[in-house]
Amino acid sequence: MPISKDHARIANLAARLMAEDGIAEYSIARRKAAAILGFPADTRLPENAEIDRELRAYQRLFQGREQEERLADLRQKAIDCMEILQRFKPCLAGAVLDGTAGRNAEIDIQLFADSAKEVEIFLLNEHIEYRHEVPRSERAEAVLSIDRDGRTVHLVIYPAFDERVVFRTRDGRIRPRARIDAVRRLVMKGAEKNMKENSH
Repeated sequence: MPISKDHARIANLAARLMAEDGIAEYSIARRKAAAILGFPADTRLPENAEIDRELRAYQRLFQGREQEERLADLRQKAIDCMEILQRFKPCLAGAVLDGTAGRNAEIDIQLFADSAKEVEIFLLNEHIEYRHEVPRSERAEAVLSIDRDGRTVHLVIYPAFDERVVFRTRDGRIRPRARIDAVRRLVMKGAEKNMKENSH
């Protein structure tokens, strides 16, 4: 079987696992998909971009309205957190921003501070409980996770001077991020779309 067909099968199942089972990491989803399909461990696996295309297509086809409602809810929760954390110039990133958030998606918010300890002290003063997570990026100084209204929010803390750095994914794509005003516009745009659809 040609590699391209192997990739298509693995990417398709990985996308379904992310959409339906809430797997957030592309690497975990593709390895699990390959194992389920019975491919050997040394099989060349699809890139993130391939799985991303399949994920978006799957969500449009099978989770249209559900996906829109989920994104509106998650983005509003992100806004609520970003308002509290304004002093650290918060940016929304990840699946909640790019629109691929699955059913058990977690929220990723980037913060920029002189030190991670500064954020910890702020959270303590605000009586917000947090826990430490292992950073997924070498650039991140720390990741603090908080629970807000039944969802996990990861506060990914970068040095203050990284605020203007363009972050990229492992396969070279620019990793998008958005400030609070841009996220508000996304929520408003989604609400306007729903109003138009409901009026027809």
